[in-house]
Amino acid sequence: MPELPEVEVVRAGLAPAVTGARVVAVTVHDERALTRHPGSCADFEARLTGRTLVGAARRGKFLWLPLATESGPGESLIGHLGMSGQMLLRESGAPAERHERIRLDIAHPLHGELAVVFSDQRTFGSLAIDTDVPTPDHAPGGWGTDAAAVPSQVAHIARDPLDSAFDDARWRALIARKDSAIKRVLLDQTVASGIGNIYADESLWAARIHPETPARALSKRAATLLLTEVRLVLEKALVEGGTSFDAQYVNVNGQAGYFAHSLNAYGRTGLPCARCGRPIRRDPFMNRSSHFCSSCQRIRRLS
Repeated sequence: MPELPEVEVVRAGLAPAVTGARVVAVTVHDERALTRHPGSCADFEARLTGRTLVGAARRGKFLWLPLATESGPGESLIGHLGMSGQMLLRESGAPAERHERIRLDIAHPLHGELAVVFSDQRTFGSLAIDTDVPTPDHAPGGWGTDAAAVPSQVAHIARDPLDSAFDDARWRALIARKDSAIKRVLLDQTVASGIGNIYADESLWAARIHPETPARALSKRAATLLLTEVRLVLEKALVEGGTSFDAQYVNVNGQAGYFAHSLNAYGRTGLPCARCGRPIRRDPFMNRSSHFCSSCQRIRRLS
């Protein structure tokens, strides 16, 4: 599943092409791509056609394109990529993508006519038109927007660790009250958003913390170190364009990310740990897997 770096790479790629663009036409090829939309396919097409996109924003793994609104509550075109969703920029009239679900034909005052294509092989992703709600802390909703609002479907999602309004002290206080495994807490999008299986494993390896360590067993120093490593891992992944293991994750131009070459734990089962040379283990975890070094990452118990 695309995590924060992958979705941010897509957002950054979309922003210059969609900001100020008018939606000329909307074509829904598959209604399964509208599972998050409260209305019908016809409603989605009618409400979006003719609207002006005013930017591209992101919080955690959620992406949204705010819509110009003359009166009433703000609205946004919200997208979640699910397991295999892609947002691609194509020339106007370009042939349909293999797993194309929705196409927006747009006209930009500088870039001319373009197509924004939502493609999704596994059909777990979705687009929707959603009403914006104020942020409780009155800070901008996320990356790419100055508005203190988020789509209602994103309101329950916590800020991500790279957000300037992320509250470090609150994060430490939350994990200090949780008996759950620290990896489970890292994956909890209501605690901190944008971290998935790959970057949880990488951050825990970097901080030398066993994924099954109870969250509240971490000292304040260990928790602070972990948050630092989370940010470093996410920032490095952003620079390298995200992580691509197959053709599912690409940026808006269809190019793969290169962070897979920098991984120290995830996907390296049986290979030597970069610190100690012991083999990386892979254990079942929440219908997924955890990758870690059992020598460098010793489990900590509650006292």
